[in-house]
Amino acid sequence: MGWMADEIGLDRRPANYVPLTPLSHLNRALIVFPDREALVYQGRSLTYRDYHGRCSQLASALAGRGIRPGDVVATLLPNIPAQCEAHFGVPACGAVLNTINVRLDVSTVTYIFDHGGAKLILCDTQFLPLAEAAVAQLGDDAPAIIEVPDPGAGHPATGRHTDYETLLAEGRTDFPWIMPGDEWESLALNYTSGTTGRPKGVVYHHRGAYMMTMGTVISWRMVLHPRFLTIVPLFHCNGWNHTWMMPVLGGTVICCRDISAKAIYDAIADDGVTHFGGAPIVLNLIVNATEAERRPLAAPVEVFTAGAPPAAATLKAVERLGFNITQVYGLTETYGHVTECLWQGRWDGLSKDEQAAIKARQGVAFPMMEEVTVVDDYMAPVPQDGITQGEIVMRGNSVMKGYLKNPEATEEAFAGGYFHSGDIAVQHPDSYIQIADRAKDIIISGGENVSSVEVEGVLMHHPAVSLCAVVAKPDDKWGEVACAFVELKDGQSVEEAELIAFARERLAGFKTPKSVTFTELPKTSTGKIQKFELRVRARDG
Repeated sequence: MGWMADEIGLDRRPANYVPLTPLSHLNRALIVFPDREALVYQGRSLTYRDYHGRCSQLASALAGRGIRPGDVVATLLPNIPAQCEAHFGVPACGAVLNTINVRLDVSTVTYIFDHGGAKLILCDTQFLPLAEAAVAQLGDDAPAIIEVPDPGAGHPATGRHTDYETLLAEGRTDFPWIMPGDEWESLALNYTSGTTGRPKGVVYHHRGAYMMTMGTVISWRMVLHPRFLTIVPLFHCNGWNHTWMMPVLGGTVICCRDISAKAIYDAIADDGVTHFGGAPIVLNLIVNATEAERRPLAAPVEVFTAGAPPAAATLKAVERLGFNITQVYGLTETYGHVTECLWQGRWDGLSKDEQAAIKARQGVAFPMMEEVTVVDDYMAPVPQDGITQGEIVMRGNSVMKGYLKNPEATEEAFAGGYFHSGDIAVQHPDSYIQIADRAKDIIISGGENVSSVEVEGVLMHHPAVSLCAVVAKPDDKWGEVACAFVELKDGQSVEEAELIAFARERLAGFKTPKSVTFTELPKTSTGKIQKFELRVRARDG
């Protein structure tokens, strides 16, 4: 028996154990970086002293209005300072933050208010009609609305509700924050997209968010004082937890309400942006920007891209402009990104095409994750041959607590001791994971599996194609065939037959799209193409 068998007196105590929470980051920043710029929006700047004070006022005002630890406070806000302040101010009074997608319909928002049990809503003036319509359906238990006007963006206060600044004035800047007694306490509630049935409520704990903030700093090779542009909506996985992370480094969050190529280039040139994240559609915006919209980059800009596997052609084009792209992968259930395509020096000598193909992989686990792997139907690891497909599963500190009020779905998601992603992938000999498809997006044509991602990657190489999505179309002979929906670049044109021939030269016959529809693609607020809509269109002809 070693000496560790007798651990008398080696207990947890306040001096050697503190529950992990991202709230600690802003408390530290108040001491270490009080006069550094924390938030920028529309030419207005807040120091960390200002930022902490406003978050404290929010927490104090919420507590004064009866919000108790464990209560839910919802937001319907774009990427504006109030959304950043809510990320700290809401949990600082012990409440749970529920950031809601502003593009949802009234029925879904009503469901989320009711299912999550929101006690109060912070709502941007632009989205008041949505919130008011949802609240009207809830009767006596409806949450109160606090209006967050944004006159600089053309959304002045309506006067129908207490406004945000009035709410803050009710609070104290010296309000003592209610820190979690247990790092497993709930921090945030996020709802899945709900493309099939009602959305599920994903519950985050303080520990998982804290670990995300630390792992991201390592993987993004960050140093002190980065300047981060909020392209990813802060209602999507809490903006991949980046708002909670920035105080660690004394960084600056630059809020971007309306995403456009001009807004991105202007923020880089005028506000010194060094980092941002975004879906592949954002990369397309950058690549297809007009000469009038583009501005020179003083230094390379680091970009995390996720949400869908980016086409190698897009990666190659955007990197020529001075953006260094890192492909990452994750889900709402994992707080955002949990794998990264970590670059290896041995790839430096490859051609640009070969490098772009590698960068399209989802890669290896972030430091805060224990394991991310690909398994077959029996939970056995698939061969790491880059060919054999299986499901991505994972375990680690940045996996959700579970689905709110849905124990059956939680047990199913955690079967076998791993979180099941539902994403189909291969694992290369060097262990790097590469998504083949969502399970529901695999096309089975004549008994052969066709990866929609592979077909999309080929079509994206055509110079006229801006975006594309490939889905299954019912077929009497083959069961299913690939059907492509294509969004062309401005001023470009191509015939259906020409594009099909282009694909046939590069793909096996059974993988080649049998039809092409030229259209604007339906997209979510985070830039994901809504394939479920396209599947309906393909099915209905």
